[in-house]
Amino acid sequence: MGQAWGFGRYGGPEVQEFFERPDPVPARGEVLIRVEVAGVNPLDHILRAGLVDGLDGGRPFPRVLGMEAAGTVLARGEDVDGLEVGDAVFGFALTGGGTYAETTVLSAPHTARVPDGLSATVAATLPVAGTTAVDALDQLGLPAGATVLVNGVGGGVGLAVARLAVGRGLRVIGTGSTAKREHAEAVGVRFVDYTAEDVTAAARELVPDGFDGIVDLAGGASLRTVAPLARNPRDVISVGDMSVPELGGRFVERRTDRRNLERAARLALDGLLTPVITAVHPLSDAPTALATVESGHASGKVVIKVA
Repeated sequence: MGQAWGFGRYGGPEVQEFFERPDPVPARGEVLIRVEVAGVNPLDHILRAGLVDGLDGGRPFPRVLGMEAAGTVLARGEDVDGLEVGDAVFGFALTGGGTYAETTVLSAPHTARVPDGLSATVAATLPVAGTTAVDALDQLGLPAGATVLVNGVGGGVGLAVARLAVGRGLRVIGTGSTAKREHAEAVGVRFVDYTAEDVTAAARELVPDGFDGIVDLAGGASLRTVAPLARNPRDVISVGDMSVPELGGRFVERRTDRRNLERAARLALDGLLTPVITAVHPLSDAPTALATVESGHASGKVVIKVA
């Protein structure tokens, strides 16, 4: 039996609970891992609220929170290629196993070995935030010297997008609240504080002819404020708001396969996708970790150190 943190029914933070569960048995195409570090993401509380279907693997309640982790392979299910017992790995829990737990199962085609020189803590941030940054910027395909606006730059994904964009030679302007300024500017962003200035006016002053691309992490009214700043509406990529096609933009096309994980790991090793980790919590403090992310006020990436 091992400890896990999850939820007994759909709802808000009140449905969350710690519970004991036996080690999951890896099904076909899964690996059982001992979790060392789990990443915390907005998707976690969105899934808890029951707003996304198809990522629970049909598992009964209580369900474990978390979508990404790094750890060590303890066992393999059938039809698993390229991963062996004892391997240090990182990947997605796409079949409902969760990652806020001492052990869990990851989907093997969406799991990769941790390369030498990369810590488990960094690796655990790559499946969601790291590969999302790669996907969004690849989808835009901007050349060096182009301008990109990162709307909602201060969180884990936003800072990953910004760091990678700077590494690609893009001129990066980012929007966020006052508390997000320090981390954003540290990765090379020209910061626009939406709590202290008019975002549209400030952005137009910096880039009068319009942005070559926009990566939106905020969605909602904020997306609708910044979308007209793009020179071409099609070059607005939203990560969190699926209504973006109504504005002429596109929703991010996600690639969660092993090849993209390995690519993100190489970029991290090269310093081009190194996450800004601002909080490391023990599993016993998982409620605080998720509450910080759910509040929308987290700067950088929050992780849970399990082992």
